[in-house]
Amino acid sequence: MIKNIVFDMGKVLVDYEGHKVGTVFIEDEAERKEVCTSVFDSQEWLLLDMGVISEEDALQRMQSRLSTDHAKEMAELCLKHWHEYNMKPVKEMGELVRELKEQGYGIYLCSNASLRLLSCTDIIPGIEYFDGVLFSAEVKCMKPQKEMYGHLFERFYLNPRECFFIDDLLMNVEGARACGMEGYCFADRDIEGLKECLRKLK
Repeated sequence: MIKNIVFDMGKVLVDYEGHKVGTVFIEDEAERKEVCTSVFDSQEWLLLDMGVISEEDALQRMQSRLSTDHAKEMAELCLKHWHEYNMKPVKEMGELVRELKEQGYGIYLCSNASLRLLSCTDIIPGIEYFDGVLFSAEVKCMKPQKEMYGHLFERFYLNPRECFFIDDLLMNVEGARACGMEGYCFADRDIEGLKECLRKLK
């Protein structure tokens, strides 16, 4: 019997545009591409999500690849403010979270995200209904690694057989299934399809 619904964050509860902040601070298109690629399409970005590098060290590495002092300044601005521009809550998902909570489900979050997001959880729609939040940087591993799901179950005393996981990446859903937690791939962003699936849960 399913007692808990576990959500991913990016492209499930929150829309995410990786380079959006660049359009706010950088006018020149070529420079914007150079900066955003160095910051957001980087190994350091993954290391931040894994919690194994500080933002200061990550920024230094990102800046080392840039060609001008101005680009380096823009990289610092983009890294400092990305969460203010790149993320937008999906209102309909907040309503779904509320409905599921009213139905008696435990509500949890399991997301690949940096420590920065721990202070920005108000961007998550329906956050007041969540019983627990786990970000990858806290435990220094990431979905679809089995250790990530293990931390989720252990931290919140969850039985994987009683949990249902929603993620936009199939590999993460398959990783959850390998750990005993059934799931749904939300890649098509079809909220009505997701609701229909949830109505069939037992």
